[in-house]
Amino acid sequence: MTELKKSDFYFDLPEELIAQDPLEDRSGSRLLVLNKETGETQNHIFKEIINYLEPGDCLVLNNTKVIPARLLGCKKDTGAGVEVLLLKRQDKDIWETLVKPGKKARPGARLSFGGGLLEAEVLETVEEGNRLIRFFYDGIFEEILDQLGEMPLPPYITHKLQDKNRYQTVYAKREGSAAAPTAGLHFTNELLRQIEEKGVKTAYVTLHVGLGTFRPVKAEHILDHHMHSEYYEVSGQSAQMINDTKKQGKRVICVGTTSCRTVESAADENGIVKPGCDNTEIFIYPGYRFKVLDALITNFHLPESTLVMLVSALAGRENVLKAYERAIEEKYRFFSFGDAMFIV
Repeated sequence: MTELKKSDFYFDLPEELIAQDPLEDRSGSRLLVLNKETGETQNHIFKEIINYLEPGDCLVLNNTKVIPARLLGCKKDTGAGVEVLLLKRQDKDIWETLVKPGKKARPGARLSFGGGLLEAEVLETVEEGNRLIRFFYDGIFEEILDQLGEMPLPPYITHKLQDKNRYQTVYAKREGSAAAPTAGLHFTNELLRQIEEKGVKTAYVTLHVGLGTFRPVKAEHILDHHMHSEYYEVSGQSAQMINDTKKQGKRVICVGTTSCRTVESAADENGIVKPGCDNTEIFIYPGYRFKVLDALITNFHLPESTLVMLVSALAGRENVLKAYERAIEEKYRFFSFGDAMFIV
């Protein structure tokens, strides 16, 4: 296979198709169903996905919960404004963060948030210019963060989010993400109940989504791109449910690229999912052979992103780009608060 370039995954997306706000009804978004073998597409409403699910299928959902990881504060000595994005907890009060502007966050710098309710010291600069920061506070960190922090919306969303819960799935449980697993935003509790009543199993896994989700691919040759490490967990119960589904010849349907990356990372070479926790840097692009996943529910992704490369690995680059072309013609809404695609 010829070496793939970043430009092989380019498409022209009109800016007005980038969804700025979530829909009133989560499951009322549109759904483009793509047949990965034929490339044929069909238009639906998301809640009609139930008609494509069969008894014995297993939906894999990522139950990570987004923390309000964006903190706006200032330097203690000068009062100059700083923005801190929490990426990964290293220790109880030490976090790897992204600080803007970086020049104000040299080691030793002291920062203040919420009029001193939360203070911090920059310890060191690490990979990619990120900063390790130690926080100081009285009380419970999570409660203070809930009070002061904002949802870390992707850079392409410019509207302020009115309700923090709309950037969480209804089944979000395990705190730790810097971004939402957005394919799951379309599910309501009612739809999940109907799916269960139909005899479809639901297996929950956890992958804490990191900033790598938003990082553009800079390398022209995609194999030169380095994926950021993300922490995942698979329980014994979920592993067994997924493995039993495969054994029975039924489909494992991942909700979102994060669930997909979790099960593919947790599987051995025979496709048996092993319970446990680890960090993954798995990069899925065309040529990858899926060990576990049979079908994928996902949103519409950025041009030249690793996520477009992942869906192209499943459905073929040409099929995906043609489907995206149709979605643009039909004015589907793109990215985090946008519409969905079901690759079957």
